[in-house]
Amino acid sequence: MLFPYIYVPHQMERMQRFVNFIFYQVWCRAPKAEPFDLSLFDANPPLKEVMTSFAYDHTQAGDRFSSQIQAIYQSFARLTQSEIAQFKRWYQGNNELEKVCANNAAIHLARYADIAVNHQDLADQLGTFFKGLYSQPLLNLAALRNKIGEIDDHYQNFVQTNKAGKCPFCGINDLLGEYHSKRETYDHYLPKALYPFNSINFRNLVPACHHCNSSYKTSKDPAYTPKDPARAVQRRAVFYPYKPAGQSIELQITLLCSDIAKLTPDDIILEFSPVAVTEEIETWKDVYGIEERYKAKFCAENDGKYWLTQVFDECKAYDKQPADILAMRAQQAQSHPYADCNFLRKPFLDAWQAIGHFNTVKP
Repeated sequence: MLFPYIYVPHQMERMQRFVNFIFYQVWCRAPKAEPFDLSLFDANPPLKEVMTSFAYDHTQAGDRFSSQIQAIYQSFARLTQSEIAQFKRWYQGNNELEKVCANNAAIHLARYADIAVNHQDLADQLGTFFKGLYSQPLLNLAALRNKIGEIDDHYQNFVQTNKAGKCPFCGINDLLGEYHSKRETYDHYLPKALYPFNSINFRNLVPACHHCNSSYKTSKDPAYTPKDPARAVQRRAVFYPYKPAGQSIELQITLLCSDIAKLTPDDIILEFSPVAVTEEIETWKDVYGIEERYKAKFCAENDGKYWLTQVFDECKAYDKQPADILAMRAQQAQSHPYADCNFLRKPFLDAWQAIGHFNTVKP
C-alpha cells in the first residue's frame, strides 16, 4: 500500500456497535437466558427500536435480519461455555484489524472454514447473516437508516478528509471524490466471503479503485499466503489501511533492454523498499498484482514510452538538456508523487538514464 487512509469516524459505526451488542449481550448469553424475545435488547434502546420496527413492519430485509438473529441465538444456546469463550476470542480477533495486519500471534483470527470444522451449521448461519449486513436492502430500511445514517454520507466525509484522489493500493487510478455524484465501492479488506464478524466494521471497509477491488484483489485473503501444493498456507503481515504513520514505499527499476520499442515486461526488474516492511510489500504485490500492473504501464505507448518521448520533446521545445528535465521530474515526484504517476515515472526515467539512454541528446 503506497499510503494509508485517515480513518474518518461516522454515525455508520453505530451499526458495528449494534452487532457487538447482538454478539456479546444476546448470542453469547443464550445458554443462560430465556427464550428469544425483544426484551433481550432492553439494555440497548436504539437497537430495540430497530428490532421492534422490523418485527412489525414486515419488510423482507428486516424480517430476514430478525429471523437470522433468532436462529443464531438458538444455535448459541446449544454451545458450551468453553465454546462460547472460543467464539468471543474469534470475534475480538477478527475486529482487531491493525493487529491482524501486523500478524500478531496473539490474535485468534477465524474464517468461516475454521468455524465449520466443529460447527458447520452455525458457520453457515453466521455466513448468511454477516454477508447480508453490508447490503443496501437492509441499510436502506428507514428504521435502521435513521439510527446509523447513510454510507453515501460516510463516503463524502471520507473523501473530504482523504484528498489524494488516487487509489492507495495501486497509485495508478483515480478515485471518485467530493465533486462526483457517484462513489467508489468499499472493499472488505478481510473478505466478507471468508471472514465473519467484521463485514460492517468500517476499519475493514476501504474505498478502492475498480481494478484493485474487482480485477485483482477480488476475494484474495491478505492475511494468508496463497494456496500452494508445495507449501503450507501461513499467516502473513499486510499493510493496515488506516495505520496512523504510513511507510513510504520506494521503487528502483533495472532494465535488461536498451531499446524502448522492444521493451517487454520480462525486461524490467522491480525492487521495492524499505526492508523493514518486506513482508507487507510482498503481500501487497501478491494481492493487487502490483508487478504485472506496473510493468504493463511502463511498456504502454501512452505511459512509459510516452514518458521517454516527452523528455526529448521538452528538450527540443525549451532548449534544455535531459538532465534539466529529469531534475524537474524528480522535483515533481518529491512534491506530488501521485500526480501523473510521478512515483512511477521518476524511477522509470532514472533506469533509462542509468543505461545511457539520454546521452544521445546533443546540446
